[in-house]
Amino acid sequence: MTSPSKDLSIADLQKHIHRMYYDKDVARGVDGTFMWLMEEVGELASALRGDDRENLAEEFADVIAWLFTIANVADIDLAEALSNKYGNGCPGCRRFECECSLSEKP
Repeated sequence: MTSPSKDLSIADLQKHIHRMYYDKDVARGVDGTFMWLMEEVGELASALRGDDRENLAEEFADVIAWLFTIANVADIDLAEALSNKYGNGCPGCRRFECECSLSEKP
């Protein structure tokens, strides 16, 4: 067993999640895994309305972990996907400090 890293890159975290859970995740499939993600998003929504910072941090971590899980099952490299979409700035205005109007979804 290795000690946890304080700072995991996106690629490292995706590999870490893959190593821990991939067989179970594939057996559950994308649809079942997506339902777990939605449950975690609901828990995050509840935590955002509260004042328990530790719980809030845990729920953010859970949402990210389940998102990485779905990416693994769908065979998507999240580091590559994020770099392709956001590596050159906002996908809408192409600036590193977004200038899109508030009504736009960049």
